[in-house]
Amino acid sequence: MKLISIVVPAYNEEENISSMYNQLAQELEPLPYRYEIMFINDGSRDGTLQEILALSEAHDNVKYISLTRNFGKESAMLAGLKRCKGDAAILMDSDLQHPPHLIGELVRGFEEGFHQVVAKRSRTGDSRFRSLFSVFYYRLLNSITDVDFVDGEGDFRLLSRKAINSLLALSETNRFSKGLYSWIGLSKKIINYENVLRADGQQSKWSFGGLINYGIDGIISFNTKPLRICFYTGFLVLFLSLLYIGVTFYQIMKEGIGAPGYFTTITAVLVLGGIQLISLGVIGEYIGRIYNETKRRPNYLVDISNVDEYDGY
Repeated sequence: MKLISIVVPAYNEEENISSMYNQLAQELEPLPYRYEIMFINDGSRDGTLQEILALSEAHDNVKYISLTRNFGKESAMLAGLKRCKGDAAILMDSDLQHPPHLIGELVRGFEEGFHQVVAKRSRTGDSRFRSLFSVFYYRLLNSITDVDFVDGEGDFRLLSRKAINSLLALSETNRFSKGLYSWIGLSKKIINYENVLRADGQQSKWSFGGLINYGIDGIISFNTKPLRICFYTGFLVLFLSLLYIGVTFYQIMKEGIGAPGYFTTITAVLVLGGIQLISLGVIGEYIGRIYNETKRRPNYLVDISNVDEYDGY
């Protein structure tokens, strides 16, 4: 009998862990598969780990990995994928915004032969600003990257063992899974669902600043076009500067030297300074990523776990 792994990163979710397990078990029990539910405690500061440990003592199919600190969701998911033993794995958030009742549909897609079965959420409940920002961001991302990004497609998906192994074969330290899912290719099926509020009724733990940083990661991780844009912008500014010098020289030759152009000078300095700072920032992002990759530090460190890394690739 095949094994389905449920991989659940958790950060400060003590109030949702027990409910999450109960709902998952309710959906998984009727399926003709063995299953394991793997919680990854990503350095939680509340009682999340204690809740997970209690479940693991009561249920043999509950696995856990507790990281030494908060390494971020990307690292937590990677830890789960490295240690899950399933013929397929389903990635889910622990706040119940990923509805467990969709598990059956995800598994059916797997039975149909798809290597990725993706749950695509609507924008219901999102603020108008966030929805518009998302639309703009994905259009920008798709225009400057070589992989396809789809608004609403996140980490909530089923991955076949082949898809899991393909992701694990990618060795970069700076991981942006939304792009990696697309980069590995493989057959894909989409399942649409309505956006669900967090189980505790709170807003998403993603701040606007966090979303901006995550968005920058997506742009930088999959292409070098921002560097090329800086290159083209430099040539454009050089051309406009030479044109301005030519026009100004012509006016001086024709009319003589007039009053000093303070406004023109200040404007030119501010515009050029802004372009230079943006260009340095873009270059700095790439250099920073190169620096992180060359250090070869692990994506995470494990504190305690009841499961070893799976070597059955």
